[in-house]
Amino acid sequence: MALKTIPRSPLAPQDFPKLAPIDGLGLHVYATGSRYRHRDDLLVITLPEKAKIAGVFTNSSMPSAAVDLCKAHLKESKGRVRAIVVNAGIANAFTGKQGQASAETVSAACASLLGVDACNVYMASTGVIGQDLDPSPLVSAMLAGLDKNENRQDWLSAAKAICTTDTFAKGATGTAKFGKHRVNINVISKGSGMIAPDMATMLAFGFTDAALPAGLLQKLIRDVNDESFNAITVDGDTSTSDTFLFCATGEKALGGAPLRSVNDPRLGHFKKELRRVIQDVAIQIACDGEGATKLMTIDIKGAQNDTAARKIALAIGNSPLVKTAIAGEDANWGRIVMAIGKSGECADRDKLGIKIGGHLVARKGRAIEGYDETLVAEHMRTPHISIEADVGVGKGSARVWACDLTHGYISINADYRS
Repeated sequence: MALKTIPRSPLAPQDFPKLAPIDGLGLHVYATGSRYRHRDDLLVITLPEKAKIAGVFTNSSMPSAAVDLCKAHLKESKGRVRAIVVNAGIANAFTGKQGQASAETVSAACASLLGVDACNVYMASTGVIGQDLDPSPLVSAMLAGLDKNENRQDWLSAAKAICTTDTFAKGATGTAKFGKHRVNINVISKGSGMIAPDMATMLAFGFTDAALPAGLLQKLIRDVNDESFNAITVDGDTSTSDTFLFCATGEKALGGAPLRSVNDPRLGHFKKELRRVIQDVAIQIACDGEGATKLMTIDIKGAQNDTAARKIALAIGNSPLVKTAIAGEDANWGRIVMAIGKSGECADRDKLGIKIGGHLVARKGRAIEGYDETLVAEHMRTPHISIEADVGVGKGSARVWACDLTHGYISINADYRS
């Protein structure tokens, strides 16, 4: 099929960032014609022998064949990785044993071309659910063009190749300090619809050239995941294909005693930069919500605990009534009260306070005296909407990013398979 043109999100960054080089890594893109015409739809990422990998995946009970394969390979390889294969257009989910066989065929072909063990090749698939993935076009493309010795790094082309309904390619970069050493961190991702935090995001791939062990990598991305990919929502729907893989090429030795704990003080700046880069990409996904015109930043405090605060924030971010009010630039804060009340988490009605755009609209369970909607209405006309609420029962807090809901969401999803 030819890819339909979807208008670029008005919240998109002006340009794709210039991502730093990651030593030892190669990016290879191909136009296979598997589903789309006249565009790249396959990305193969090659990594050096010393590379390590960690991953988090969808909690859906209907995972794709690629998710199952990645989980199995992570366990079997003990965190070793030589390649990641990503195809766009067909999710290879709900495809039974045929789907499993297709994923294994593609990963085995890549492993054979690189001369590595099959368990060191991982796969991610995104696109339509329920359609069989023919491995032949993917394998043929790799046979014709995959060169394990080529370490070209065109990050923009790589990010574009994994897109489906995305209106812009997503990427972020950072540099972290380890004493006298400096290491790079890059993340690319795709995601626009079927976005809800239940592990990570649709597909995301992160890389550093630091020499970090697999076990430590796993702990690092699990920790930062809750404050990034698990803190965004577009439509409340969790994908069957959600995958976040993070690799350390090991090309930059850090010196000193081996790193074993995420609490090692030497990791302080790295963790800070890792969080910033991954949050950057996560927010880009929320900005590219299908049909989105506004980004919501929702801050909750005063909850029983952080988990409760997150659930309250998500109840606001996922509410169709809140999302359409934001789209319509309607300062109807009663819908925020409604969403807090339906969250199922403890909140004290008579202590509840709400701010929109930094302006106090409600306090101690009622509108503030002399409330003037003018300033809030002005804020509602901006592309970045801030919502804060204190639910008055504890010390828990959370931040979530969401987007509005417009007719564009309906149009994009109604036409998705046609």
